[in-house]
Amino acid sequence: MRHPRQLAFGLIGLVALSACEKPGGDAVDRAFRDVNVVDEANLGDIMLTVADPEEAVAYFQRTSAENPDLIGPQRGLARSLLRAGRETEAVSAWDKVTRHPEATNEDRVDHADALIRNGKWEAAAKVLDSVPPTFETYKRYRLEAMIADSEENWEKADHFYDTAAGLTTQPAGVLNNWGYSKLTRGDYPEAERLFTEAIRRDRGLFTAKNNLVLARGSQQKYSLPVIPMDQVERAQLLHTLALSAIKQGDVAIGKGLLNEAIETHPQHFETAVRSLRALENNVVN
Repeated sequence: MRHPRQLAFGLIGLVALSACEKPGGDAVDRAFRDVNVVDEANLGDIMLTVADPEEAVAYFQRTSAENPDLIGPQRGLARSLLRAGRETEAVSAWDKVTRHPEATNEDRVDHADALIRNGKWEAAAKVLDSVPPTFETYKRYRLEAMIADSEENWEKADHFYDTAAGLTTQPAGVLNNWGYSKLTRGDYPEAERLFTEAIRRDRGLFTAKNNLVLARGSQQKYSLPVIPMDQVERAQLLHTLALSAIKQGDVAIGKGLLNEAIETHPQHFETAVRSLRALENNVVN
């Protein structure tokens, strides 16, 4: 891909040639302004994807200050703040974006996302209520499901999780969230099914693997499921399974799983070693 600055210089060259062919300084000025808009748009995309998060924040702070009436830089600032982990500031930035005359329903959904990340569930629900029901996107329904979960409205949560999963080609994340919701409700078989499906959709999703082991451990299934895992992951999952067994009162099984985790890990597994020592001390005492 050509760098946007190179693209801009190429376009500037074409503008200069056309200016030689026919007079009109105003036309040339307009062309330069158009080049700058294209350049800034491309640079903004780069800032929101591959640039350092804090550099992106600084860039959009500057461009939004220089163009206070444009929604684009304000939107970029809100997204870059969230990407930089500055959730509180992101909420304020999204609030400003959604008050802009050109704000979209997608902006309101992003505002709700920032509010949820700050633990402001009621405010997020109000923002989503302002979005027309005809605006149906994966992100909107994923957030709706999370809010329903927080309200323990399980029927509504299941409906929204199911809808969200059907609106994306990469549903592993929402299936994992749905499975965790089932896990917290004590529906361990259904949680196990959803975690398994999430892993089938994304073999590298370790969170779903760990959650799957928790769901199995809660049912006193103390063998690792047949899923893709490397040696380090296997050791970590054995450790999780061991802790689950101990929580169930199956201390001897948990101790055996801890020893297996320590032996499996290709390096020194300090976390499992500490767990084993704590278990042995408690048994002795």
